[in-house]
Amino acid sequence: MADTVLYDVTDGLATITINRPEAMNAMNVEAKVALREAVQTAAADPAVRAVLLTATGRAFCVGQDLKEHVGLLQNDKETGSRDTMNTVREHYNPIVRALTEMKKPVVAGVNGVAAGAGFGFALAADYRIVADMAAFNTSFAGVALTADSGMSWTLPRLIGPSRAADLLLFPRSISAQEAYDLGIVNKIVPAADLAAEAAAVARALAEGPTLAYAALKESLAYGADHSLVEALEKEDELQSKAGASEDHTIAVQAFLAKEKPKYVGR
Repeated sequence: MADTVLYDVTDGLATITINRPEAMNAMNVEAKVALREAVQTAAADPAVRAVLLTATGRAFCVGQDLKEHVGLLQNDKETGSRDTMNTVREHYNPIVRALTEMKKPVVAGVNGVAAGAGFGFALAADYRIVADMAAFNTSFAGVALTADSGMSWTLPRLIGPSRAADLLLFPRSISAQEAYDLGIVNKIVPAADLAAEAAAVARALAEGPTLAYAALKESLAYGADHSLVEALEKEDELQSKAGASEDHTIAVQAFLAKEKPKYVGR
């Protein structure tokens, strides 16, 4: 994996760090490929029980690298190609699907500005902990583009269709506090504490009942667009599997013994 994205696994926690601070972690082709590889690797690795997605520098990710993008568009014009916009299918969609569909929890540690696809990546996480100086911007309409990186699906589910339309049609920077008030953010911490706090949250999840977390992710996604009866049937299916896990037995025995459970992720 390229050093535009750093990847580390320690004690069941995969930390994926976007690492283009000189470009505010904008996504050039190299970074998009590296991020796609990193999240897919974490999703497929049974030793990984939780993922922390974060970044270096003063931004989380400002989305597409427009400097590179302009050159690629010009090349398309000269060659008659339309390859540049294939980036949604080839890069952004696989990244977001891996984040949302992996059978383990994902924490976004948002250290600064998250705009465009960067905002989309944060929304694809299961839990967002952000620095108090972080900000969010949909950005797409500001450069005559529509939503990608899953934002047409994730944002309205978090804040409702009307507010999502407002933020998408009229892009503006929203503060960490406003994002919290809207329901986008789970927790705000001082910028100096973000790295430690985000790691602590992700580490706690890595030590938790992984199969139960996977079932919770699946049930929440399923319940968002199915009927109550269908959701109840899905809960029954998933609860049967969770009840047969080693972790459930460990949890019940620990409860009876008045001890803290030590989960194994199975």
